[in-house]
Amino acid sequence: MLVMGFMSGTSLDGVDVAVVETDGERIEGFGPSAMIAFSAAERAALEKATRDALLWDGFGEQPLSFGLAGEVIEAAHLRAGHHVIERLGRLPDLVGFHGQTLLHRPERKLSVQIGDPQVIADGLGVSVVAQMRQDDLLAGGQGAPLVPAYHLALAKKIGLPRPLTFLNIGGVANLTWIGADGSLLACDTGPGNGLIDQVVQAHGAGRYDDGGRIAAAGTVDEAALAALLSHPHFHGEGPKSLDRYDFPLEWTDACSLEDAAATLTAFTAEAVAVTARILPQVPEIWVVCGGGSHNPTLMAALRARLGDCRTADEVGLRSDFVEAEAMAFLAARSLRGMPLTFPGTTGVSQPLTGGTIWRPENTLAEVV
Repeated sequence: MLVMGFMSGTSLDGVDVAVVETDGERIEGFGPSAMIAFSAAERAALEKATRDALLWDGFGEQPLSFGLAGEVIEAAHLRAGHHVIERLGRLPDLVGFHGQTLLHRPERKLSVQIGDPQVIADGLGVSVVAQMRQDDLLAGGQGAPLVPAYHLALAKKIGLPRPLTFLNIGGVANLTWIGADGSLLACDTGPGNGLIDQVVQAHGAGRYDDGGRIAAAGTVDEAALAALLSHPHFHGEGPKSLDRYDFPLEWTDACSLEDAAATLTAFTAEAVAVTARILPQVPEIWVVCGGGSHNPTLMAALRARLGDCRTADEVGLRSDFVEAEAMAFLAARSLRGMPLTFPGTTGVSQPLTGGTIWRPENTLAEVV
């Protein structure tokens, strides 16, 4: 069936949407994809909700800003969905909707995503699978990463040598190691682009380090890098997950923008290298997805530490849309009651399905 997936990451740049033909086991083909950017006003509302979430931290009533931000997410997803449906020429059979994560606290079995799946189902006229993390969290898992099952399907489709590792670099970076026998190990490695973006924005130098040029002009602060790497996240067994806001940035006040960007870029790469030490075997190849794959300075830092690193685009995949595709794939698995998370990916005790389905209530469209 044709399934549409959405992803709106912590970088707050916009909504990724992609269509995959899949039965939840195999990837039969890829349909249209698009990124619909947030307007400045939409981004401001999401940034306000994100700041409020950190202060709220899951205690007491949710901040009022969550409601407005949720409406922003719903409207942006509907724009993106209708855009791709027009290109597809028909309604998809199913939609996988992630929403926007504002807070992730797995130790308290809490992960907060905004955006009402019922609004998406009604607005598109298609059944929607959402809330795919919650069952895993309630069962004692980390609730993340969710994408490894899709990475395994991609590895089978493109036929790359194993063991291999997919590395997704969005606001947070996470990896999926795939063994020769299809075994999986996954975890968040540390920050991705998120901290770099924060520093660049704080200096009024744009929304991100375009092409890694700012970092390339700086020098790594080794003392600051060592302090960042002393975080407890890097001193324990996987699987594990984190939030991009787990790492304070006050130290950057004493740095130039260039040195701060260089240090944070090195931190992202070194965090991957540190995490790679827990892998059962050294990967023959690393496939890098997400926004970080477009940063030559970061890619060079990764290659210096890891060896053969290729972007997803270089191996014939859509680097910017892997996570949106994954939401489509996971929705298909959820519909069939298939596992979404595994002991080696989230630490849950056994393979576990997840997700809830919302069917359109205010539409005449035929639904699943």
